[in-house]
Parts: sequence; C-alpha cells; structure tokens
Amino acid sequence: MNKSDLIVRLAERTGISQPLAEKVMQTIYEAMRDTLRDGGRIEIRGFGSFSVKEYGGYTGRNPKTGEEISVKPKRLPFFKPGKELKERVDSYHPVKGVENEDQASATSS
Repeated sequence: MNKSDLIVRLAERTGISQPLAEKVMQTIYEAMRDTLRDGGRIEIRGFGSFSVKEYGGYTGRNPKTGEEISVKPKRLPFFKPGKELKERVDSYHPVKGVENEDQASATSS
C-alpha cells in the first residue's frame, strides 16, 4: 500500500472526496514530519510510536577499497509497533491468492 492507496481508502471509508482525503493525508504527514524533525515523539495507541534516534559519528571503511572514511552523526526516524498491531499481524494468516480478511472469510464459508 502506498500514499495514493491510503488516500483512496480514506475517501471510500469516510465518504469524503479524494481531493479532501489527499489534503487530510498531507496534513497528517506534515504534522508527523514536523514533530519528528523537532525531536518530538508520536504515539498512536494500538498502532505504534514514532521517534527519532540519534547516532554518533564514527570511522568506517569503504567496503571496496578498505579506505577509512568518517561517517557523520545522524538523526533517523524510528518506528516501534504497538502491542495491538503486533498481535493482529501475528494472528492473521492470509489465504493464498486472496487479498484481504473480508475475502478470506467469504471464501471459507
């Protein structure tokens, strides 16, 4: 699933237009991006949390030449799935050739 798929799903499930769904998704994305950029944390209960991990600089090696290189410190986004998401993913066993849970339950009856 990509951003366009999420927009379509949001529009279908809420009954709003796709352009409005796109604005909603863009607003959510920007709020999350800005919060993480500013060093904040995002928690979505039942889904997971987003935070920023900071990594110090170090001396590494170029794998081709073996030459030492200096790797700069960096900040990277980190996602930790929530308990409910982990349980749902672990308990779902898709039927081969069927795309989602609704179709899986329909084919098993």
